[in-house]
Amino acid sequence: MATAAILAATSSSKGNPYLFPIIIVALFGLLYFVMIRPQRNRQRQAQQMQNQVMPGQRVRTTAGMYATVVSIDGDDVVLEIAPGVNVTYMRRAIMSVVPDDTGDTIHTDGQMPDDTVHSDGQVDGTGPGRGKTGTPADATEDGTATT
Repeated sequence: MATAAILAATSSSKGNPYLFPIIIVALFGLLYFVMIRPQRNRQRQAQQMQNQVMPGQRVRTTAGMYATVVSIDGDDVVLEIAPGVNVTYMRRAIMSVVPDDTGDTIHTDGQMPDDTVHSDGQVDGTGPGRGKTGTPADATEDGTATT
């Protein structure tokens, strides 16, 4: 009886010899569909966007600089980062095309929409002016903030 129990214990501990390779293949398949495939799709989309960039478009570089495309010459792109300041970048350095309808947050007079203008012409920049809605909750009646 004792030998039968020992044989039963050793045979059950072996398990299926194909289980470990199946688990490894399943984990690599999961890794592919969760990480590798989406990354390849993002790279393909970025390359397609970089190939479709045209002069006059507003772009953002991988360094975070916003510029306007002036001209394209093969793998090089000439970007205007300020009026009259042109720099040459590799086409791969373009991260995204900035949409034209971003909505200007600066008025034509150079002020932010909620800046307070004092009688001497100085811009306060603290938020909505007196008489406008949206004053801070901790503001006093005269418009100054409490701390």
